[in-house]
Amino acid sequence: MQLIQDNAEKCVKKAITQLKNGTYSIALDNQATIQVKIEIYKKNQTATIDFTDTSPQQNNNFNAPVSITKAVVLYVFRTLVEDDIPLNAGCLKPVTIIIPEGCFLNPQYPAAVVAGNVETSQNITDCLYGALGIMANSQGTMNNFTFGNSKYQYYETICGGSGAGVNHDGTDAVQVHMTNSRLTDPEILEQRFPVRLEEFSIRHNSGGDGKYKGGNGVVRAIRFLEPMTASVLSSRRVFAPKGLQGGGDGEKGHNYIIRCDRSKKEVASQMTVEMGIDDVFIIETPGGGGFLSME
Repeated sequence: MQLIQDNAEKCVKKAITQLKNGTYSIALDNQATIQVKIEIYKKNQTATIDFTDTSPQQNNNFNAPVSITKAVVLYVFRTLVEDDIPLNAGCLKPVTIIIPEGCFLNPQYPAAVVAGNVETSQNITDCLYGALGIMANSQGTMNNFTFGNSKYQYYETICGGSGAGVNHDGTDAVQVHMTNSRLTDPEILEQRFPVRLEEFSIRHNSGGDGKYKGGNGVVRAIRFLEPMTASVLSSRRVFAPKGLQGGGDGEKGHNYIIRCDRSKKEVASQMTVEMGIDDVFIIETPGGGGFLSME
């Protein structure tokens, strides 16, 4: 096991020599800001990831425990390694991570943290790739959607567009970065729950323009066949996924309800609503940012 970790360290050091210094910031829909500065030391093949100037911990649940922040750094640097190695702690040995105590990426008790894993982690990932100049913003959210009543309870995350990179387009309708989940098959969803999947399609032209285009998000519409309570926990409804190196931004996400009387109700990034019979909840997920050219 020590050999495996030593090999991972060696591989990350090799990848670090191909990187350059950079800074980047991302504003969440609640106005909190993630700020990162990356310094590359090619001589000793190490890197420093500094989150100083990130917003203080929040009075909402978007705070990310320090373990989540470190896991994102581990994920990003593992993706930079071309060798076929298992993910392990050796990947972080050449990396120094600075996360000020009391910021919302290193919150103190009793800070609420439920969205730190599912939402903030996505934005940390985009921030790191942006600082390294490697990849435009992906959808930056897991589009968490839950519904239920006293008999039924259901939770899903919904795919969107990934960001374009230095030599590739983004991907349409894909779970990005930290998501690690899959959707229930439509047939199983409709068999087990009193809902109907009215639409699940690619949201065309939602990816950012550029030499390499951002991936498109999706449209997912669910009709309720009996009264339920529905909640959405999402991001990038206020600020769009940013392009990189002059690439265009992806489209922001959009949540809304079409009531049975055909009236429309806008739904915020995070909101709980009551759904009646034949009400349709529609989630349009963000597209990825585009990538224009190298500097």
